[in-house]
Amino acid sequence: MADEVRKLVIIGSGPSGYTAAVYAARANLSPLVYAGYQYGGQLMLTTDVENYPGFEHGIMGPDLMGNMRAQAQRFGAELRDTEVTEVDFSRRPFKITAGKEITYAEAVIVSTGASALWLDVPGEETYRGFGVSSCATCDGAFFRNRKIVVVGGGDVALEEANFLTRFASDLTIIHRRDTLRGSKAMQDRAFANKKISFMWDTVVEEVLGEKNANGIAKTTGLRVKNVKTGEEQVVPTDALFVAIGHKPNTEIFAGKLPLDERGYAVAVDPEGTASAIEGVFVAGDVRDYRYRQAITAAGEGCKAAMDAERWLEEHGVEVDLEGEVYAGMQVEPGAPAYETPHLPGVPVHARSGS
Repeated sequence: MADEVRKLVIIGSGPSGYTAAVYAARANLSPLVYAGYQYGGQLMLTTDVENYPGFEHGIMGPDLMGNMRAQAQRFGAELRDTEVTEVDFSRRPFKITAGKEITYAEAVIVSTGASALWLDVPGEETYRGFGVSSCATCDGAFFRNRKIVVVGGGDVALEEANFLTRFASDLTIIHRRDTLRGSKAMQDRAFANKKISFMWDTVVEEVLGEKNANGIAKTTGLRVKNVKTGEEQVVPTDALFVAIGHKPNTEIFAGKLPLDERGYAVAVDPEGTASAIEGVFVAGDVRDYRYRQAITAAGEGCKAAMDAERWLEEHGVEVDLEGEVYAGMQVEPGAPAYETPHLPGVPVHARSGS
């Protein structure tokens, strides 16, 4: 395929990437979306989604992503289900490599998301979405008056455990050490919660489950082992929430894009999406380590498309204002363009042709 120069390339799919594609396509930017081989993000691994607005009776995660994908394509976004393997943000147009395919872009939105860290034990993948989850906010309400187990010992695990006690009949935190790693405040809350009990020095060896007469799977328990004594036992549970952390999908951007100490992409303005590299925008879970919700990711995708459209217009790239977004928007006289600071060790693109 011949090298291309596009106005806008979006790297990543999921709620953030697809929403950015919808807004950018309606603005006639003809965005190219590199959705990846496993397109759709973490919601492709989720069954019922009940907290996304507009769906009174909920919607299956893959169905929601399919709807977003179709909507983006309807407005003219081009989607390629290939992985970006390398980027060069040192000059504009930016260079994006996906295998043997090279594309150039005047602006880029990075929305590669983040991935939950899993236990990688037998049964975990089989029952993911059928009692095994990494999102208490998303799935906790499905387990009202049920037994729940949370694995982890940090602030995330303790926060999720406290939240899940709103629904659980009883809840057990399994931790591989004999002390928690979370903050004292979070520990105090967990210890004071009468619904929470602890299994110390313990790891999960296997997720157990069964299928009902209709072939629908469900989690029934965990086979666990005490790391000090070697003793094994089965812990009955209806749900397992794995809360050992998330990992932003930013490997290919190391040294190319500002990342924080955890590897999350950084925006120079917390309220916007512009990175320190002019013309590169970051949106969704790739930069959001706090909320990690489909609705917040979609909102960031919207913001990134709006920011990218304005930036392209200010830098001489033809933008059809009849399309959407900034058409008719009043900008204060003298308001600065995106003048992003240069962070040490991070390249700032040269102007085209320089």
